[in-house]
Order: sequence, then structure tokens, then C-alpha cells
Amino acid sequence: MFRPLGVTARVALALALALAAVGAPALSQTPRAPLAPKSGGVLNVSQREELPQGFSIHESATNSTVWPSLPCFSNLVFFDSQKMVESVDTIVGELAEKWSWQDNHRSLAFFLRRNVNWHDGRPFTAKDVKYTFDMVREAKDAPARLRINPRKDWYANVEAIEAPDPYTVVFRLRRPQPSFLLLLASGYSPVYPTHVPPGEFRTRCVGTGPFRLKEWRKGEYVEYVRNPNYFIKERPYLDGLKYVIIAERSTRFAALQAGRLDVAMPIDGSRTLTAQLKAAVPKMVITEINPNANANILMNTKRPPFDNVKVRRAISLAIDRRAYVKAVEQGGAVVGASLAPPPWGIWGLREQELARLPGYGRPERDKALTRALLAEAGYGPGHPLRVEMATRAMAIFVDFASFVIDELRQVGVEATLRQVETAQWHPLVTRREYQMGSNFTGLGVDDPDANFPENYGCGSPRNYTDYCDEQVMRMIEQQSQELDPKKRLALVWRIQEKLEEDAARPTMGWRLDYFAQWPHVKNLIPHHSAYNWSRMQDVWLDR
Repeated sequence: MFRPLGVTARVALALALALAAVGAPALSQTPRAPLAPKSGGVLNVSQREELPQGFSIHESATNSTVWPSLPCFSNLVFFDSQKMVESVDTIVGELAEKWSWQDNHRSLAFFLRRNVNWHDGRPFTAKDVKYTFDMVREAKDAPARLRINPRKDWYANVEAIEAPDPYTVVFRLRRPQPSFLLLLASGYSPVYPTHVPPGEFRTRCVGTGPFRLKEWRKGEYVEYVRNPNYFIKERPYLDGLKYVIIAERSTRFAALQAGRLDVAMPIDGSRTLTAQLKAAVPKMVITEINPNANANILMNTKRPPFDNVKVRRAISLAIDRRAYVKAVEQGGAVVGASLAPPPWGIWGLREQELARLPGYGRPERDKALTRALLAEAGYGPGHPLRVEMATRAMAIFVDFASFVIDELRQVGVEATLRQVETAQWHPLVTRREYQMGSNFTGLGVDDPDANFPENYGCGSPRNYTDYCDEQVMRMIEQQSQELDPKKRLALVWRIQEKLEEDAARPTMGWRLDYFAQWPHVKNLIPHHSAYNWSRMQDVWLDR
């Protein structure tokens, strides 16, 4: 496979080596299997809720869709399933056999596999790639449209996509963008077939992946069978997969403990819960990872009182980040701004920078500043600020929201809780039909371009707060095309500081995941991102 080690790759490799030198902590790491893989068997997988957008990954902003859908699909490129830390250097080909940067990083050419078929037998070609990403970037001549498009901004730099022959695709960029290959490697970036309308993926799945959909019984399970025509020889090893939908968290872990499930779901295992599981089943394999998901506060900047930056800053100051880590996550999270801090991430602010930001300092001082800012905005004991706090109706979201409500109560803000089902949550925040919310944001890859344009860019559908600052937009554009890693990192730090000062979407912390699996599950290696490692083609069962 041809993977030129250009500037982007050297940057990622250097940063990955630096990360490795620090030594990300882990309770235990799933070992590589000492035995030859065995074929056969069905893997029973935990699924925390009904699939909110079905298999429509391009319309989704949650791992509740991505996790059970990835076995059906393929990307042009993907992250190596056996490498825990993801970087440009761990990207491998899927539908693309090789790729090449051209024109000073303004064109990226992919050379595709031949003799690949969709699950319904139709041939895969370059037209499918062009169709998919013209649709996602909402090109003027795109033949289809998505109902919800959370990642349109990932592809704003794409000027054109060309398919000169059935096995070549070229992405023409307006400017250099070192991160572009990383975005295409995300689990959020599968290739769709031209002959299946995008709306049909809400109820069925036609892909080129290692497993074919057998049945989706809503509210109960999603079942796959082995794709005998998968383009990687002798894969997958498993006969099938069954994602068992269990809405209540303790019931999910009871099923795992009893052996009715083989593996947990990412971003589901708290430190306390998995410690109890390990005590009950000592041979259970628990891996501490950074799923690349942060807890944050949404404030609708288009509606009073959060159109006033003083009120937003007051709310941010009122919430003690370190208390959140201790109380809600029982120590199973780390304090950080809008990108994961070292050693868990490459781009996040360090402790000395964080300590200077609102909400990261001394809680007593910060709460006093909160009351002063609220008074300046006209709120106080005789006229308290009253808000509605919306959140998804799942335990980890409700726990977070309840903590925030209690923190606000201590500074005289009266907040009520509104729980929303996931299927309604993303449309609700996309339409900005909320006042305030507690939210978790997962990043498809650990790179600023997978975060800033999507979550803070002016006009982005997933910029749920509608925060918009022209200075920040210019810095986002500047860092995206910067090829010097040190200069880019300095720009990224400045952006994060500005976002926290403006309380654009105050970050409470980066949740750590404690991924649980039985030891008979082999080759399922959790990654430091929750969205890029559940293709399942390399997994096998030793039993």
C-alpha cells in the first residue's frame, strides 16, 4: 500500500510519539491473541438505546448510530483496528488501495479496489464516492440531500470531486488542509451507494462492509450475518453480530456480568460501575481509554438571557469542573477545554493554561464572580434567573444535568430539568428549540478540524449554541491550513482560550471510558476515540 509520509504524516507521527512517551494510563490493555484466529460464532454486543437515525450515519451525531452501523459499511480509508492511538500514520486503506497528495496538498487522489460489490450485488465504483461526498458537502449539483447534515462543515474546503474513471477519485481542495485524510478515516465518513436513496438508511443498510444486515427488530436487537463476498480475504472471522438493545444502564451491565453479552458499548462504563463488574468477574478485561467525548453546556445565544455574554460567562464560572470530575464521574474524567488535554489528546490546553480560564480556578472565587456578573445583568435574590435545562433521557446525561442544576442553585439560578429522547434530541437542538442544555460532544477524530468548524463555526447546523465570532472564524481557517505543527498548535490553543472566555460552549471535562469485554473476545482493541474501531472484521471468539 502506498502511503507517502509527507508533512501531514510526519506531524502526526511526531505527535503520536510524543503522546506515547508521556504514557497514557490504562488499567489493562487487550493483548494481541497468541493463537491463530478461529472462525465462527456470534458476538453479542451491548447497545444502550434504539438506533436514533437507523443506519444513517451521515445524518447522525451519536455513537448510538455509529457503533451498531459500522460493520455494514466501508470507508475509503479507516484507522487500523489494532492500533489504540489513532494518527495519520495508523490509517489503512479500505475501499481505497492507495492514495496520494498532489498539487501542494490541494488535491487528494484515491485509487480504488476493483471487484468490490455492495451487499445487494451491485458493483462499487468511483461514482459512489463522488455521490456520497457531494451529498454530504451539499454541492450544487448533488443528486441527493440529507434530512439532517451534521458534518457538512467537514467538507467546506472541498471545491470539487472528480471521478475520471471507475477506480479513481480526486478531491480538489480550495486550500491545503493537513487534517483532510483524518476526516475521511472517521467512522462518520462511510461511502453510500448511488442506487439507494439516503432516506432508506434510516430503516435498512446496504453497504460493502464485513457484515450484512439480517434483521433490525426495533427496541430489541440489530442482527448481522457474515458477508461472504467481503473484499478482504478470509474476513470477517465471525458468523454474525447481535447488538442487544437494553435501555437501562445497570441492566446492561448485569447482562454483561451474566455472560449474555460479550462486550460493552463505548462511552458507557463509568469508573465505579466497571470496578464493581471487575470485582464480580475478576477475569473481565477492562480498558481505560479516552473516547474523545466531552461534557459541555449548551446556551442558546439567540435567545435571552444567553445572548448576553456576561450571563453565559456567569454560568460557566458557576460550575466547578473539578467537582464535576469527582462527583459525576467518580474520578473517571479529566478537566480540559474544547480539545482533549495531554496525555489523552494532542491539541488540548495544558494545566497552566486551563487554570487561568473561567470555571477552572478557585470555586469560591468563581461563584462570587458569578453573582457579580448576574447582578450586572439584572439578576439577584429578588429577581432570580430561571432557566430550563434540557438533556437526553439517559443516565449519563441526566447525572450531568442534575449536577449542573445543583451548581447553579448555589449561585441563585433556578433551573428545571427537561428530559428528551435521543431521537428527538438532535432535531431539537438543531432547530435551536431549547434554552439551555447539558450535552456530550464526541469528536470523530482528535483534530481541530473535526471540532471547530462543526461545533463553533458560524452557521454550522451542529453549532447548537449559534455562537459566531468573526475573529474566531479567521483563526479556525488559519490553523486548518497551517503545515507547521508548532504554529498550528499555538493557534489552536488561542482558539480554545477565546471560546472559553466567550462561554461559547463551556466544557466541563473529558469523560474517560472503562470498556469491558470478556477475555474470550479477541482482536477487539478499544481506541482513543469511540467512533472508529467497531468494523469488527478482525474480531474472533476463543471458545
